[in-house]
Amino acid sequence: MDTPDLIEAIIADIGRALGQVEPTQVDSICAALNAADRVFVAGKGRSGLQMRAFAMRLMHLGLTAHVVDDVTTPAIGAGDLLLIGSSSGRTGSLLRYIDTAREAGATLAVFTGNLDSPFAEAAKSIVHIPAANFKAGRKSGLDSVLVMGSLFEHSLGLLCDLIIIRLKAERGVEDSAMNARHANLE
Repeated sequence: MDTPDLIEAIIADIGRALGQVEPTQVDSICAALNAADRVFVAGKGRSGLQMRAFAMRLMHLGLTAHVVDDVTTPAIGAGDLLLIGSSSGRTGSLLRYIDTAREAGATLAVFTGNLDSPFAEAAKSIVHIPAANFKAGRKSGLDSVLVMGSLFEHSLGLLCDLIIIRLKAERGVEDSAMNARHANLE
């Protein structure tokens, strides 16, 4: 495939994946974010990078957001939300975070490509992104021209942007307020 055809195929794949996301699941995540005292985000690998970017945007909106594993991340507790992004829904270290969050009385929400997973079982709010998971060992989700499960991560990033747009409107946050929270130590 040449570059224009690949671009068209990638856009089509992402459109198919996002087009199958259940709107009520997105509503549930938005409600969980609005109800949380603080938001803790987690993920590993490429999904973790998308979740870090999401935490930054949540901060720009004025929410108190922390990235799990950062050295300044405080203890999670009751009233807080742990929001995990994981295609497989079964990453070992993230399972330990879920146990800790539950013991502390926090709420759990997940973005996942695998509804048949420990994360999906444990979460109060779930957004299913129907992208193929190359680690699943079986046919799962939509195939894509993107390699090694990248359809999940790209869809996750865009879905997080969609949520930011919704929360911005729901909370009446002005662009100037978001811009004022942007880093100035650059």
